[in-house]
Amino acid sequence: MAEIQYRLEQKRRIVGDFPGPKSSALNERRQAVVASGVASGVPVYAADADGGILHDVDGNSFIDLAAGIAVTGVGASAPAVVGAVKEQVEHFTHSCFMVTPYEGYVRVAELLNELTPGDHEKRSVLFNSGAEAVENAVKVARLATGRDAIVAFDHAYHGRTNLTMGLTAKSMPYKANFGPFAPEIYRVPMSYPYREENPEITGPEAAQRAILAIEKQIGAESVAAILLEPIQGEGGFIVPAEGFMPALADWAKEKGIVFIADEVQSGFCRTGAWFASEHEGVVPDIVATAKGIAGGMPLSAITGRAELMDAVHPGGLGGTYGGNPVACAAAIGAIQTMKDYDLNGRAKQIETQVMGRLRSLARNVDIIGDVRGRGAMLAIELVNPGTKEPNAEATKAIAAFCQKEGVIILTCGTYGNVVRLLPPLVIGEDLLDDALDVLEAAIRAQV
Repeated sequence: MAEIQYRLEQKRRIVGDFPGPKSSALNERRQAVVASGVASGVPVYAADADGGILHDVDGNSFIDLAAGIAVTGVGASAPAVVGAVKEQVEHFTHSCFMVTPYEGYVRVAELLNELTPGDHEKRSVLFNSGAEAVENAVKVARLATGRDAIVAFDHAYHGRTNLTMGLTAKSMPYKANFGPFAPEIYRVPMSYPYREENPEITGPEAAQRAILAIEKQIGAESVAAILLEPIQGEGGFIVPAEGFMPALADWAKEKGIVFIADEVQSGFCRTGAWFASEHEGVVPDIVATAKGIAGGMPLSAITGRAELMDAVHPGGLGGTYGGNPVACAAAIGAIQTMKDYDLNGRAKQIETQVMGRLRSLARNVDIIGDVRGRGAMLAIELVNPGTKEPNAEATKAIAAFCQKEGVIILTCGTYGNVVRLLPPLVIGEDLLDDALDVLEAAIRAQV
């Protein structure tokens, strides 16, 4: 594996109280022009980022355990991405693939067809965001099957467009007062091992529970697609019990239902495999991707079985900016970086490093209910001591403590009680250890 070289010094440094004067001034400008419905979790403004470090405009250096919500796995200024973008913008920034196509779009499709699970013939279409990818996966499934119903799961998150809000489970802040939502969306129970009423339930048994709900509420013959995050993201980094996803995929195949894997957050080496579906050998009919695909440039995709994707009439899929040439160049550079640095292997190393620390801490701290995840998609669920009652207050306090000490972390979960860790896959071991020291101190401060 190639040795990672960093442009910025990989050290945490807080030079004063923050937000500092420059961030404060920018925030005043923001309040005058940016809608208040857009919220930011960290009260500083970014100026530079590289590897596992983010600098703010006041000279503070933060350890980044968010990666732009799993976007900058290769780093926020990966040389191959930066170089590819510079080269592309010198030629053209846009032509619209639906008007005059270009090689970059074709190359990204080739890479997606190669990397996504399964050796069947595939086709890909490029878009701009994860929500757009999910929405188009649903379009393809409905057209190809001639059916309407879409099955989603408890705790799911699929986006902020009207259709994807309907597919998303959590109301606040994603759905509240934004309805009515698209019809023919049905929700069934997820496998959530930590919170199962029956802790002995197996993955296949949890799948059968969901299947029974589908058969009772909808009827298999009416279902176009089952849409599942192999590891749920915003819902709390929920890893379903082993066998849950394969059992659903097998049943869907038997019933002629399209199985869609939403790999927007879990894809591109994040879990120690190119895609999280691979951990249990599941081959989805359609895979939706975004986030980590292009090193920070806006790009998403759906990749699916050729017979499904080609069922759509010409002109039925696309968009003005979908597969923008600059974003495609970035994706090619990002994917090459993943290969050059074996970021799947690096994600597994991160899992070993982090989980060892967290599991040891959990044995000694009674507010940690569960530690879970795969690769560099890891989480801590916080509870009130001696119970499984969600502890959202401690979760917020831990995030605030970390920020004050120069470590950026994110929270998530249906109950707002999960700390999620999404470090750039190129973060150094020493820097990650420093971040874990701060996180451990933050958790102990709540005991």
